[in-house]
Amino acid sequence: MVEEGKEDESCNRVEEDGPKRGVFVGCNVRVPIDWFKMLSRETHWSFVVGVVVVYGINQGFGGALARVGTEYYMKDVQKVQPSAAQAYSGITNIPWIIKPIWGLLTDVVPIFGYRRRPYFVLAGIIGIISMFFLSFHEKLHIVLALLSLTAGSAGVAIADVTVDACVAQHSGVHSSLAPDMQSLCALSSSIGALIGFSLSGVFVHLIGPKGVYGLLSIPYALVLLIGLVLKEPYSPSFAYRQISEKFVDAATAMWTTLKSEDVWRPCLYMYLSFALSLNIYDGLFYWETDSKAGPSFSQETIGFVLSVGSIGSLLGAILYQYNLKTYPFRALLFWTQLCFGLSGMLDLVFILRLNLKLGIPDYFFAVIDESVFQMVGRLKWMPLLVLSSQLCPPGIEGTFFALLMSIDNFGLMSSTWLGGLLLHVLNVTRTQFENLWLAVLIRNILRIAPLCFLFLVPKGGSESAGFSRLEVLSIVEDEENHIPVSEDNELLKSEEVELTPLVSS
Repeated sequence: MVEEGKEDESCNRVEEDGPKRGVFVGCNVRVPIDWFKMLSRETHWSFVVGVVVVYGINQGFGGALARVGTEYYMKDVQKVQPSAAQAYSGITNIPWIIKPIWGLLTDVVPIFGYRRRPYFVLAGIIGIISMFFLSFHEKLHIVLALLSLTAGSAGVAIADVTVDACVAQHSGVHSSLAPDMQSLCALSSSIGALIGFSLSGVFVHLIGPKGVYGLLSIPYALVLLIGLVLKEPYSPSFAYRQISEKFVDAATAMWTTLKSEDVWRPCLYMYLSFALSLNIYDGLFYWETDSKAGPSFSQETIGFVLSVGSIGSLLGAILYQYNLKTYPFRALLFWTQLCFGLSGMLDLVFILRLNLKLGIPDYFFAVIDESVFQMVGRLKWMPLLVLSSQLCPPGIEGTFFALLMSIDNFGLMSSTWLGGLLLHVLNVTRTQFENLWLAVLIRNILRIAPLCFLFLVPKGGSESAGFSRLEVLSIVEDEENHIPVSEDNELLKSEEVELTPLVSS
């Protein structure tokens, strides 16, 4: 956080560093280091480390281990059908649907005088307990397993919404750094996933899926540690009797903002773009590991394919940061959504074994398929993240950003359940894959459908979005007959951001 007396000097320094904000500008090895130093100087080192821990270690590395471990846990330990595995996956993602609740808590219910730090501690404790329960309990019933997996997912979701609140808050103070902060999140997640997927297959093979769950307690412990070191203003004088009033005020502010056409239209597009892209991954996973119908990939092979594929996600984040972050949202989403639909045809080629007729081995083709999918998916996701962070009103950053992300996660859950329903209707089971190609074809066609709704997205880019945070705040103020907003409003200073000035006259 920039000190008040050094504000002008800081701004000049930011402008001087402006052209160097790309992660890899040129071949100078020091550029990424200078980029990290710049972010640490303008925000705080504990914020940067918190982003790396939550996105890179807990979500990236831990998420990679959890994904591969859970796939084999459902297939080999619980022995469920692929359509059921998809349904269970949707259930464990419910904590991500209710992210606004976590956001409301972080914004309006401080604990021991802090709004963010206690929730990192809570997320770490929940995750550690749930992972230990999965790891050490023998022959766990599917219901208890789902409860434990859902609790672990809640731990990740609480940490995610808390760090998102920090990102959105800093984006309001340093609006020119918003793309850089999102790039930090994306790069941390991609690098963590790359390392996690590289080791996931080995860990599953050596210690089994349940052993992987025990290993996942380490990322949660680091999240708990972030809650102890994060720099945050201390607010000892908080009237807990006003919590219910603040909840109502926050909900009113969110609803007022969400009613704006410039807000609900992009939200609707984000939901449709995810919901219509059906997720049939469990059907593909069962086929890839089947010894008769599929290529019979081992645990190490699955982990390595996903790890190399995560390089595509990393390249997508770098490509966006270096070349695409100034492009208009609508044009960028058009091409990324179109490429997303076309990239699905690689799965069809793989399932029909046309790659073998072309002389391309299964292993090599699977790597190409996953890399393209991850890269295009990251490019499609990055501009929506930047747009979402710029729409958050000061004072309820965590809540409103969580609301936007929960809409996306609801779209992902809809995609997962609809994909499971499609696999069930087409009778794709643990051993029958005759109609899997048809499921892939239907999914690819539906991936193109969101192009019909691109008119819902603003034409501007990250630097010229037609709906800034000040305009969001002005809408809330105007509709509630509040005090007008000025450029010098103290709400823009992170230490003094409070909910009461935002929603009370």
